[in-house]
Amino acid sequence: MLSFKSQQVSKSIMSKQKIVVLTGAGISAESGISTFRDSDGLWENHDVMEVASPEGWQKDRALVLEFYNQRRTHALAAQPNEGHLALARLEAKYEVVIITQNIDDLHEKAGSSNVLHLHGELGKARSTTNPELVYDWGNKPINIGDKCEKGSQLRPHIVWFGEAVPMMTVAIQETHSANLFIVVGTSLAVYPAAGLLDEVDTDVPKYIIDPRMPDVRARPHLHLIEEKGSVGVPTLVDKLLAKVS
Repeated sequence: MLSFKSQQVSKSIMSKQKIVVLTGAGISAESGISTFRDSDGLWENHDVMEVASPEGWQKDRALVLEFYNQRRTHALAAQPNEGHLALARLEAKYEVVIITQNIDDLHEKAGSSNVLHLHGELGKARSTTNPELVYDWGNKPINIGDKCEKGSQLRPHIVWFGEAVPMMTVAIQETHSANLFIVVGTSLAVYPAAGLLDEVDTDVPKYIIDPRMPDVRARPHLHLIEEKGSVGVPTLVDKLLAKVS
């Protein structure tokens, strides 16, 4: 089943300020995870529509499976960078929800305990006929002939271009309850995820950390930090942790 880790909220958690963080490809790129948007629409020498769309899947399932099998192997070797690790440190004094557009598990490796993957996860597989049948797949390859319990071919648990983003409703709810909102390493050009910034309450402080600052409209309490995530995030996190006794 599609799920977001839900936890019983204790009194101690309720007393904490809530920080919601939206992360994109930039923070993973610093750990060596490639992004097609830096290479003229090609992702590892493939047209993205060949490997990241329902049409590509129907045209050549073997190609799509092999592409994500390689991505899965690559992600296994990748390690979280200082940006990921700093976000995990925030949990010592804040309630933190990470909303990520990334399909790797670098936030989890860094120690973040509440991670919502908008675009799916490399470590999971799902049925081609019933999107509710999702399986923890780990680091194994998904091959032609691997089937769900209903007998349908398994596919990567990834939201492809042209598909709905099931976790957006949860992401919007989390954003509405934020006391502070941080954006790291995303162009804010891919919707619907980019629209989360507009869901943040007007009086909530908002930070955008990126060496190539996205073109966003001016709004109250907006702070721009033109640094890569591995530099800007630890700096901001240290300041936020110092504010809480």
